[in-house]
Amino acid sequence: MGELIGQVETTSLTIRVLGPLEVTAAGRVIALGGPKPRLLLAALALQPNVVVSTDVLVEVLWPESAPRSAAANIRTYVHSLRRRFAEIHPDLGERISSRASGYLLTASPDELDHLAFAALAGQAQEALDAGEAESALKLLDRADALWCGEVLEGLPHDHSWGATVARLAELRLSVQEQRLRARIGLGRSGEAIAELRGLVTEHPLREELWAQLIVALRAAGRTGEAIEAYESAERVLREELDAEPGARLRELRATLVPESAVPGRPADVAPVCQLPLDLPDFTGRDALIHDVVTLLQERADSGTPAVVVLSGAPGVGKSAVAVRVAHAVRDEFPDGQLHVDLAGTSSSPRAPMSVLAELLRTLGIPDAGLPRELAERSALLRSRLAGRRMCVVLDDAGSEAQVRPLLPGAGACAVLVTSRIRLPGLDGAKPVDVDLLPEAEAARLLQGIVGAERVAAEPESAAAILRQCGHLPLAIRVAGAKLTHRPGWTLRLLADRLGDERRRLDELRVGDLAVRASVTLSYDLLPMSAATAFRGLGLLGPVQFPAWAVAAVLGRRDAEDVLDVLVDGHLVELVGSDSAGQPRYRLHDLLRVYAVELAERSDAAKTRAGLRRVLEGYLGLALEAARRMPLHFFGAYCDDELPRPAVPFDVLPDDPAEWFAAERRTTVAAVSLAAQHGFDDLAWQLASALTPYFDLRGPQDDWHSTHLVALAAARRSGSARAEAIVQRNLGQYLLYQDEYAEARVAFEESKKLFDKVDDIQGVAVALTGLSTILRIEGEDGPALDHCHEALELFAEAGDPNGEAVARLGAGAVWMARGCYASAKRWITDALELSAAIGDRHREAHAFKRLGLLFQHQGNLAAAREHVDRAIAIFTDLGDDHCVGYANQNLGELCLHSGDFAHAQLLLVNSLAVHRRNGDRRSEAEVSQLLGELHRALSQPERSRDYSERALAIWRELSTRPQEPAAVVAEQRPHIASA
Repeated sequence: MGELIGQVETTSLTIRVLGPLEVTAAGRVIALGGPKPRLLLAALALQPNVVVSTDVLVEVLWPESAPRSAAANIRTYVHSLRRRFAEIHPDLGERISSRASGYLLTASPDELDHLAFAALAGQAQEALDAGEAESALKLLDRADALWCGEVLEGLPHDHSWGATVARLAELRLSVQEQRLRARIGLGRSGEAIAELRGLVTEHPLREELWAQLIVALRAAGRTGEAIEAYESAERVLREELDAEPGARLRELRATLVPESAVPGRPADVAPVCQLPLDLPDFTGRDALIHDVVTLLQERADSGTPAVVVLSGAPGVGKSAVAVRVAHAVRDEFPDGQLHVDLAGTSSSPRAPMSVLAELLRTLGIPDAGLPRELAERSALLRSRLAGRRMCVVLDDAGSEAQVRPLLPGAGACAVLVTSRIRLPGLDGAKPVDVDLLPEAEAARLLQGIVGAERVAAEPESAAAILRQCGHLPLAIRVAGAKLTHRPGWTLRLLADRLGDERRRLDELRVGDLAVRASVTLSYDLLPMSAATAFRGLGLLGPVQFPAWAVAAVLGRRDAEDVLDVLVDGHLVELVGSDSAGQPRYRLHDLLRVYAVELAERSDAAKTRAGLRRVLEGYLGLALEAARRMPLHFFGAYCDDELPRPAVPFDVLPDDPAEWFAAERRTTVAAVSLAAQHGFDDLAWQLASALTPYFDLRGPQDDWHSTHLVALAAARRSGSARAEAIVQRNLGQYLLYQDEYAEARVAFEESKKLFDKVDDIQGVAVALTGLSTILRIEGEDGPALDHCHEALELFAEAGDPNGEAVARLGAGAVWMARGCYASAKRWITDALELSAAIGDRHREAHAFKRLGLLFQHQGNLAAAREHVDRAIAIFTDLGDDHCVGYANQNLGELCLHSGDFAHAQLLLVNSLAVHRRNGDRRSEAEVSQLLGELHRALSQPERSRDYSERALAIWRELSTRPQEPAAVVAEQRPHIASA
C-alpha cells in the first residue's frame, strides 16, 4: 500500500471511526462536508500514517463507475478537508498530505479511537494474565466506552475495509465478553445480567455469551431464569444452525437444578426495569413532575394508555425528568419499565423496525417470531402491551414517524417521550414543555454538585456562574463538575472565565459533557433556511426580537415557517407579547453564543447583509413611528435628504409610543450594534429617530448612551448634517440634565454645522436651545436676540411650529425680566398660533406659561385654571415628562393657596417623574416645596428631611436658588425648548 511515514509532532486532534465519523480539535467538532470527503477521510483513518493510493481511493469513493475527473475530484476533497482542519489550527491542515502515489493521514495512536481501543484491549489482557481483574475491568470499560455505534456508521463500506471492520467488531465483542466475565468473577453478576441479555439478542449464535449469561444468573441465585436461558440458546441453535449446544453449555446445564424440579418464574423475581439511574442530585421541577405523575396514575386507574411528550431546549434536562417520573410511578406499572434511546438527534436515528425488535425481544418474543413488516411488528407490540401495566421511556425522539409505531393502543401502559422538538402530530399525546430552571432551583442544583459551603462562601460568584449558564441544567452540571474536579479553583475564577462570551462554550465542557456538542445535535437537524436564520439572529445580541426580524435576516417577505421550525426545535423561545401586542422571541444566551460562533465562520458578506436588513427594518419602523407621534417634535430626528428604508411590516400599533416602549431595549442595543459592525449611517439615524420618544417619555440614560454612539458614528460618516442633528439632540439631553456648559457647546456646534449645510430651520432650532441656556444663566439680552433671530428664520423656512416655540421663548425672557405685559403678549401670540396650526403640545406649554405668569401677578385662581388645562392636554398626549413639570407648577399653586392635600399628591408625583428622568435641579425644587408643605402641616421631621435633601442637591449642582421656587420652576429648560 505504501511506505510508513514518521510521526509529525503538531496540534492534537481526535478522529473517531468507532461509530459515526467525527473529528474534533481544540474542543470543536470539525465539519467534514459531504459524503465523498467523509469517505476519503475514513479510508485514510483506517490506515493512518500509510500512503493510500489514489486508485484505492477512487474505488472507495466510486465503487461502481468512477468519473473521468475522479483524481481531480479527490484533490478537491483533500483541499476541502485541509482547509476545514486549518480553520481550527494552521498545523492541522498539514495532517493530510499528498504523495506521488496517493495520500496520507498523519496521526498518533492516541488520536485515533480504533488504535486507542486496540491498545486498551491489549493492556487489559495483560492485566487479566497478571490476575489484576479490577484493573483489567477499568481498562475494558474505557475501551468499550470508545464505541458510539458501528464502525463508520452511516457511511457505505468499501470491500477493502472488510477485514479491518471485521477485526474491530470481533475485538469489540471479545472486549465485551471479557468485561462481563471480569464482572462476574468480581461478584457483580447483577450488573452483568442486563448487558448480557442485550448481547445475546444481538449475537444469538455466540455460545460464549449464552454461557456467561447462565453463569451470571446462576451466581445471582436465579436458577429458573438460567434454565430458561439455556433453553432459549438450545432453541436458537437448533433453528438457525440445526445444531445442539456445545460442551460448555451442556456442562453448565448439568450444574443447574433438574428441569422437572424447576418451578415457574418465582413470584419474587422483579420484573424488567431498564431505567437509567434517577440522579441523586436531581433538583426542582416539583410541580411539573407532580402533574405528569398524576396524569399517568389517573390514566392507569382508568385502564387507558397515557402518552406524554417532554420537549425542551438542548441540555434542559428532559431525559432526567422522564427518568425521575418513570421511577416515581414504578408501583403503578408493576409489569416493568422499558427504556430505549431513539438517537433522534444523532446522524443515524434508530429506525422503528429496530426499536420494535428490541422491545418485542424484551417482552419475550424470540427473533424467529419477529414479523418482517413494520405494521405487523407494531401490531404485535400493541397486542403484547394491551394486557400489561408497563411504563416505556422513549428517549431523544426525532419525529412523530419514529415514535408512532411504538405506542400502545389499549390497556394501562404509559409512554414518556423526550424530544428536542415539539411533536404535535402524535394524536392524544400530552405535550409538556421543560423550561429552564428558576433561579432558586438552579442555585440548589449548583449547591448539590459543588457543595453548599463552597457556594455560600462566594454567593456573588455563584450567582454569576448561574447567569452565565443561563440556568440551563446541562451547563450548570458541567460548571459544577468542573469545580468539583478542581477543588483549588474559586468560584470567582470560573465566573471570570465564563464571562468571556467567546470562550464560554469552550469552558462549558468537561469529560463527555459539553454544551456545544449538545446544541450542535439540534442545529445539524435544521433545514438550511432555519440554520441561516439561527446564525443571523445570534448577531442581534441578548435582546428580544419580533417575528419580522427573522424574515429580514433571510431577505424574505415572510418567514413564519422558518420561525415555527426554530420555535418547535426549542432553539428560539417565544417569551410572550409586547405592549404593542406583537409576539416577542429570544435566543437563550448559550444558544446565542453558539449562533455567533457559527455566524463568524459563515459567509461574511451574507451575514452582514442579513444584519443590515434587520437594522434598516428597525430604522424604517422608528422613522414611521416618530412621524405618527401625537405631538410635533421640536428638532430634527431624520435627514429628509436621505432615502427612508421601507417599513418591513405593518406592525405599528395605533399609539406609536407603544411600539417605541416595546422595542426600546432592542432599538437602543441596535444603535451600538450598527456602529459595532460598521453601519455608521444606520447608527446615527436610528439614534436620532428614537429622540421624539426619549423626549416624550424621558428615558434619559438611553438618550445619552445612544447619542454618544451616534455622535461618533456621524463624525465617522463625514456628514455635517448628521452631526448637526445629533449635536442638537444631545444638547437637548444635556439641557435636561442641567449640564449647561456642555449643552451650550453642543448647541453652538449644531448651529455652526447647520449653517455649513445652509439649513436655516436647523439653525433656528439650535438658536432656540441657546436662548434657553442664556435665559437660565441670566443673559436676558442675548437670549431675546436669539429668540428674535430664530423667529425670523422659522418664518423664512415656513415652520409655524418653530415660530410658536420662539414666541414662547421670548415670552419666558420677558417674564424673567418682570415685564409681565410683554410676556403675556408673546405667550398669547404663541397660544393663538399653536391653536391655529393644531399644535396641541405647544398650546399646552402656552397655557402652562400663562399659569406661571398669573401666579407671578398673584392671580392664583387663573393660574390654577391655566395649569389645569395644560395638564389635561399633556396627559391626553401621553407626555409624562411635561406632566411632571406641570404637576410641579400646580402643586406649588395649591401649596400657596392652602390646598395642602392636593399639593402633596401633585408634588410627590412630580418628584417621582424628576427622579426617573434624572432631572436633579427639578428634584431639588420639588424637595424644597415638599419641605415647605410639611412645615405648614406641622411635620418638622419630614420637612427637615426634604429640605436637607434639596440643600444637598443644590450643593451638588454648585448653585443655590436665588429666587422663589416658582420663579426657578418657570425657568425650566423643557418648557422653553420643547
